[in-house]
Amino acid sequence: MADPYLSGVIISAVVAGFLSGAALIIAIGAQNAFVLRQGIRREHVLPIVVVCAASDAVLIALGVAGIGTLVTAAPVVLEIVRWIGAAFLVGYAIFAARRAIRPAALVVGKGDAMSLVAAVGTAVALTWLNPHVYLDTVLLLGSLSTAHGSSGRWWFAAGAIVASVAWFTALGFGARLLRGLFAKPMAWRILDLSIAVVMLILAVMLVLPH
Repeated sequence: MADPYLSGVIISAVVAGFLSGAALIIAIGAQNAFVLRQGIRREHVLPIVVVCAASDAVLIALGVAGIGTLVTAAPVVLEIVRWIGAAFLVGYAIFAARRAIRPAALVVGKGDAMSLVAAVGTAVALTWLNPHVYLDTVLLLGSLSTAHGSSGRWWFAAGAIVASVAWFTALGFGARLLRGLFAKPMAWRILDLSIAVVMLILAVMLVLPH
């Protein structure tokens, strides 16, 4: 017979992990903007969702396992990633802006379709070159997990991972519901301009003194 107290501890840890993970993952950012765009276009959605969710799972596990302590002890690592990430975001913003000023390339099914390698590579870069991923997913979630004890912290991690999988699946595959709206080139222009602005803002935020 299951121990009611133990079951309650597990449920509490899973729920806390799910809510904490969702709060950090569901935000306007480079990664989510990319998943949304590819979901609307129906281009390589499954591989991109898998890459994003799997990356989060690895980072969450590392944070809960205590890698966050190592990163904190070596701030130069985050500093290097911060500048590389900013450069990547600026580059992606430029590409998004170029797409926005070329209406013919914005029509679904024409012209600027991404290859599988390019799509997966972009998803990997947008995830692993984002310093906020290490600060939020590794350090913050890792720290929050300690409140649930040595055994409960892994249930906390499980809840956070479930939140990540649910979010990216909903974002990637649910985006197709907007396909009718984005049948118009102007809608793609607005989306890509918005993505470019978000990327530039994130890049500036990365390089500004904290």
